Amino acid sequence: MATRELDVTGMRCPQPILQITMMMPQMGAGDVLEVTADCASFEDDVRAWCERLNKTLLAITKNGDVAKATIQF
Repeated sequence: MATRELDVTGMRCPQPILQITMMMPQMGAGDVLEVTADCASFEDDVRAWCERLNKTLLAITKNGDVAKATIQF
């Protein structure tokens, strides 16, 4: 099980979710992706993406305008 990081700060919808989707081929079962974003809709978008693709959203933390989503594949 590996942990990878993806920084999509500065990108606006739909780019953060597209970047997560592009990481999928590199992720194995049980791997964790930590995504840092500052897009206003990111929290709602990542929740919907995880539900739609049956991925586990382990946590979302916020520090000001920056959110970090931890997703298990």
